[in-house]
Amino acid sequence: MVQSKAALFSVLDPNKTFSLPTRQLANGVVDAFVHVMEQYLTYPVNAQVQDRFAECLLQTLIEIGPKILEDSADYDTRANLMWAASMALNGLIGAGVPQDWSTHLIGHELTALYGIDHARTLAIVLPANLQVCRQEKREKLLQYAARVWQIVEGDEEQRIDTAIARTRAFFEQLGLPTRLSDYELGETDIEIIITQLKSHNLTQLGEHKNVSLEISRQILETSI
Repeated sequence: MVQSKAALFSVLDPNKTFSLPTRQLANGVVDAFVHVMEQYLTYPVNAQVQDRFAECLLQTLIEIGPKILEDSADYDTRANLMWAASMALNGLIGAGVPQDWSTHLIGHELTALYGIDHARTLAIVLPANLQVCRQEKREKLLQYAARVWQIVEGDEEQRIDTAIARTRAFFEQLGLPTRLSDYELGETDIEIIITQLKSHNLTQLGEHKNVSLEISRQILETSI
């Protein structure tokens, strides 16, 4: 990456991904996916272009995620992953829209305390976060269900449940566990994580700044 006073840009070379272990490729898919979700799955502000762009990126990652883990994954698949990952965090889809980032901030503490790969902490926290904050995120969860996963049958609660379940299943399909218990963590560890969040003044997270320490606790408990 080259930075100057005038511009910031990156040079993307998919050939570099051929030397990466499968674990890191899977991490990259999930990391990019959650970057998009942090900017997309909040509440509607009639940002039609950003929404459609975000949904396109999510669908692309869902499509190419399993392919990228195959030994025979070709240059084009890897190029699409790199481009999707770049678009996920270059500021374009986040322009003018509310953003969340609570999944990342909680996940960072898991990495710091227990050495869990960054993307793997996101796979643990996001499904639980969506479950706990489903009412605040209701409209966008229903949009996500319909546009990204084509879930249109059932009542609203069923569609939201299915969308969250599909998200969890996608992460697990890529080999990323989605429960704290998969890492032998439980209730005792939650107290430690909450203490860390408090010490870092991470007490008002999310797009509404209403993810308090108690809500963070609920998210972690839901992720066990």
